[in-house]
Amino acid sequence: MPSASSTPPWDVHRLPRAEGRVFLITGGNAGIGYFIAEQLSTTGATVVLGSRDPAKAEAAMASIRSRVPDAHVRAIRLDLADLRSLGAAAESLAVERLDAVVHNAGVALDDPPRRETQDGHEVMFGTNHLGHFALTARLMPLLSAAPAARIVTVGSFAAKSERLDLDDLQSRRDYRPKRTYGRSKLAQMYFGLDLDRRLRALGSPTASVVVHPGGALDSLTPSRPPVHVRTTTARLRAAPAALLVQGKHAGAWPAVRAVLDPAVAGGRLWGPRLFSLRGTPRREAVWSHLTDTAAAARLWDASRDLTGVDPGNPRG
Repeated sequence: MPSASSTPPWDVHRLPRAEGRVFLITGGNAGIGYFIAEQLSTTGATVVLGSRDPAKAEAAMASIRSRVPDAHVRAIRLDLADLRSLGAAAESLAVERLDAVVHNAGVALDDPPRRETQDGHEVMFGTNHLGHFALTARLMPLLSAAPAARIVTVGSFAAKSERLDLDDLQSRRDYRPKRTYGRSKLAQMYFGLDLDRRLRALGSPTASVVVHPGGALDSLTPSRPPVHVRTTTARLRAAPAALLVQGKHAGAWPAVRAVLDPAVAGGRLWGPRLFSLRGTPRREAVWSHLTDTAAAARLWDASRDLTGVDPGNPRG
């Protein structure tokens, strides 16, 4: 006979109910963030899209409601490149508690020149890492008010081959867009794992989990007009790639599981099952360079100094 404590395998198409819970997805109006929001909306939870662009947020919410008629979805204006705005963004949630935040939003530049945020930080490092670092500090009171909140950081497979230059985090000396992007995502992943260690040391019930989507292509992503439109030509051209990678709807699965599955513990890395590039979500070994706690501590100290806040300090 099966054990009474056994649970059915995780099914990405049959998510558990989550009525009464509130989830914030940064960059929830497009790409993987949109599909995280759409999938979480099927659980009965309140899903909040954090977006810089109100028009794009409205389009995303209309698309979600067309597929999930009873969806509880709304949006707040969130600009991770403007650190001074993040306190007001957190207040605009207007909730007593936050059950999960998914740090998904990101900037990826393909070409020079190097650009900076209005705070004077290189735009990919400043948005992808420092923005989420500072936002976490602003959200911590709401996360701490939930019984078992989750902070889910969406990293990137592109970070696996990168290494941080702790003496040039802002890429002032040697700026190469693709490398700078990979390093910004690597910094996010360091942060997510180090944050969980710090939360455990404080005895906090909040857990921090790191995920990555594997290989997620627009051309393999189902249409969600006007948020995303896939042409027949693009679908046919991408068909061979589907043997190795997947669409962004599937790239959302590790983050969705990290939010909902009580068996997902903090301080872990989750990604796609097949070669870490495609398939259903599973726990995988933390990449060896992400286990460098000394590098993580140096990054944390630098991020605290650059943002003026500390997510691991209950007093901010």
